[in-house]
Amino acid sequence: MTFSKAIINWYSTNARKLPWRESTDPYLIWVSEIIMQQTRIEQGLAYYLRFIEAFPNLPSLSKAKEDEVLKLWEGLGYYSRARNMMFAAKQVEEIYNGVFPNQYHDIVKLKGIGPYTAAAISSFAFGLPYAVVDGNVLRVLSRYYGIHIPINSHQGKKLFSKLAQENLNHKDPATYNQAIMEFGSLQCKPANPNCAICPLSTSCIALSSNSISILPKKEKKLKVLNKYLHFFIIQKNDQFLIEKRDNKGIWKSLYQLPLIETKQDEGLETVFKTTEFIDIIGGENFQLRSIQETNHKLTHRNLFIRFYQLEVSEFAKHSYLQVNMSDLQSLAFPRPIEKYLEAFKQQ
Repeated sequence: MTFSKAIINWYSTNARKLPWRESTDPYLIWVSEIIMQQTRIEQGLAYYLRFIEAFPNLPSLSKAKEDEVLKLWEGLGYYSRARNMMFAAKQVEEIYNGVFPNQYHDIVKLKGIGPYTAAAISSFAFGLPYAVVDGNVLRVLSRYYGIHIPINSHQGKKLFSKLAQENLNHKDPATYNQAIMEFGSLQCKPANPNCAICPLSTSCIALSSNSISILPKKEKKLKVLNKYLHFFIIQKNDQFLIEKRDNKGIWKSLYQLPLIETKQDEGLETVFKTTEFIDIIGGENFQLRSIQETNHKLTHRNLFIRFYQLEVSEFAKHSYLQVNMSDLQSLAFPRPIEKYLEAFKQQ
């Protein structure tokens, strides 16, 4: 039995039932693929259903307000995905008269759509013969063929792209692409795959060479940096201070509490003596109610975060927005702040 046929046969009895797999609508497929990037299906499914309920088609997304979209995205992270989708929706409206393009070379030109997503939409929506290459596919191919070339190297990217296309079932590219991704997710898992029941076990080079645990290989390129963030929830009666971030960084255009960033882990006394804190608080007329600490890991950053709850009799004069509790619930915040505010509301 060929590699592709074995994968498809496995899929026929093991596939999870997911809403976007029951449709050939390119919009629904696109939304699902973007949401599921860097996201487990168990978490992403609820986001997908809420997103489609709010924006059921491309015209509705193209007309959406950024705050609405970011609020729905809150907690998923990688907010540039949501902003790119809004931009791409407008591209389709303006360039293709609102009709999602049906050719790979047009799809891949849309904002935020790379080769993987373009291949997924092309095959799932239009039955075009383009192989998907995501983390699951890379893991399956590297193990089955026993390839030790790093998957994120220039040589590795070319090799695995070629290999994926060679294995593609051209008669049914949609089913094959879904099958190999599902196979990597459920069967050929990153850790402790159950090779005893794998339909490819007799021909898998990694299994026969005892290298399952070390494949796929990846080059280490990112230098992880530490950042120290001090957020202040400043309360006057039922009013709070927030600000909207600028158009830079991974949290751009989200809302946040007043922030002081330090180069190292500074104590309370040092932070409260900074000119930034004095500008925020407007003097010494405040009461410190609590301090909470948390850590948040990103791909290339370790965030060490401290939240200070302060009560004041008057707000200082500055450019911060004054909002109430219901506003805090309706606006989109970075995940660490969102979690803190959820706990704060319960107090």
